[in-house]
Amino acid sequence: MLRSSDLVVFHGRTEIARHRRLTAKGAERVLLDHFLEVLLAKPGAMAGSEALDQARRDGRFTAVHEAFWAAAKTAEGDTEGTKQLVHVLHRHLEHRDVAAGIRSALAVGSHTADVVALEARKAAQTDGRSPTVAVTGPAPVLPEPEPSEVVSLSDHRAVRLPTDQRPLPALKRWDQLLNQSMKDAP
Repeated sequence: MLRSSDLVVFHGRTEIARHRRLTAKGAERVLLDHFLEVLLAKPGAMAGSEALDQARRDGRFTAVHEAFWAAAKTAEGDTEGTKQLVHVLHRHLEHRDVAAGIRSALAVGSHTADVVALEARKAAQTDGRSPTVAVTGPAPVLPEPEPSEVVSLSDHRAVRLPTDQRPLPALKRWDQLLNQSMKDAP
């Protein structure tokens, strides 16, 4: 369906895509999301891509994304840092949740996609929303990681995540409840 401001594509009665209508002759839109699988294989293509340039102009690639990308490249080098960014963008999460996740990850000194995803889900759940965007069609296929030597998860986390500065939880009330339930048990 073509409207004055957008193009809506349906499969039967289900909306499967919506794009802002281009009105200029010869205009084209390149969506960064459509190139993420390619950018995982060729991360060097990200910096000069038309898709990234359009995402910046449209406000979909913000200063928060730029800060994450810079931190990831500084910590892991251009190639691996760009791959971390692509993994962040590849999540099926709402844009505002991803931005909140990036801000939270950067606040604790992290530059990994997994921390961003966790924080993005927490942001959505805090707002009382589902953390994922409904995805239609088959799930995207990501390239398999290249075989490498086994890495200890504890060593991996110690290298990538800063130490947790939060105080230990207070368990006094839990202990009281546990002791009470032990007294009440037959």
